[in-house]
Amino acid sequence: MSIIEDRLISRKTLSASRLAFFLSGAGMGAWAPLVPYARERADISEAQLGLLLLCLGTGSMLMMPFVGRLAHRIGCRNTMYLASVGIAASLLALAVVPSYWQLVVALLLFGASIGTADVNMNLQGAMVEQHYNRPMMSGFHGLFSAGTIFSAALVSVSLWLGLTPVQAIGTLLLAGTLALVTVGRNMLPFATLEAKTRRSRPTGFIVLLGVLCFIAFLVEGSMLDWSAVFLNSERNMPMDIAGVGYAAFSVTMAAGRLSGDVLVARFGTRLLLVAGSAIGLAGMAVAIVLDHWLASVIGFVLVGAGIANLVPIFCSCVGRQRQMAVAQGLAIMNSIGYMGILMGPALIGFLAHVTSLSVALMAAASLLCVVLCCSKVALKP
Repeated sequence: MSIIEDRLISRKTLSASRLAFFLSGAGMGAWAPLVPYARERADISEAQLGLLLLCLGTGSMLMMPFVGRLAHRIGCRNTMYLASVGIAASLLALAVVPSYWQLVVALLLFGASIGTADVNMNLQGAMVEQHYNRPMMSGFHGLFSAGTIFSAALVSVSLWLGLTPVQAIGTLLLAGTLALVTVGRNMLPFATLEAKTRRSRPTGFIVLLGVLCFIAFLVEGSMLDWSAVFLNSERNMPMDIAGVGYAAFSVTMAAGRLSGDVLVARFGTRLLLVAGSAIGLAGMAVAIVLDHWLASVIGFVLVGAGIANLVPIFCSCVGRQRQMAVAQGLAIMNSIGYMGILMGPALIGFLAHVTSLSVALMAAASLLCVVLCCSKVALKP
């Protein structure tokens, strides 16, 4: 690391990196309260809405392979500025556009901007973590989770108070802009700590981490898309409160990530990978096997606690390897991983149609056995 880079990674840079994660999460979380309004304006069916929601993941996947090159060309700080402009513009569009195809375009832009911010925040986090030489990635991702909860709550409360979707989003964007121009200006202006990149093609290690990310995102996506359906259809919980399962999962996952750095420092990454995978698998088994809504909610809580730190650990692993540029490695890993979010709902839905939703959810969680078996290899590039 050069003297200039050492000087630039200061305490202010640490705060700015934390802000990058929080703002990225806030951008993601702001979309959820807008979904019913977008559906009503466009007058679309549930099937059309399902196809529409795929555009978010598609936009992210299409953009992620190029983020590494973009960050190396213009730096982390400018890349985050660019992503923030895209997120703001697309959220405003999602709050007002009236037609289905306009929503498609807005969601593709939104997904591309979120994907850009996602790779960029992990790149900054990996470099800052290397500089301080202690576990920090779980805490960063915890702030991402906190950001999604904060923005979803802020927009929802604003709408409940009578603000229009545009006014609610405008309030959030104003707060985000103020934070970005004050704290965000201390983000890293560069995008690498490597003196020389050895490879430009993905290594087998990066691909393996991508596959493990795919599994983690698939399990997380199963909770997002199917936990409420499971509680309603299999546990007879009223539809208006069935979302408590995902809420409990999300809060536990955020808490697990915010405490993850301490756990990694105390117990090590391998033990956390093994224990987390086992707890996630056991939690899904509890939710499926015990025929009571409270047991299912407790099971979802265990799933959240188990998988909370898997992706942050994989991001740290990419940051430590030296076979290829960290930015490129993160972009490839995230691109593979995001297919879990993009394809997961459809795969689980198809399997549930052929068998049952309980079997489909258990099958998704069973893939955590792969993380268990690969825990040793995944930590050695």
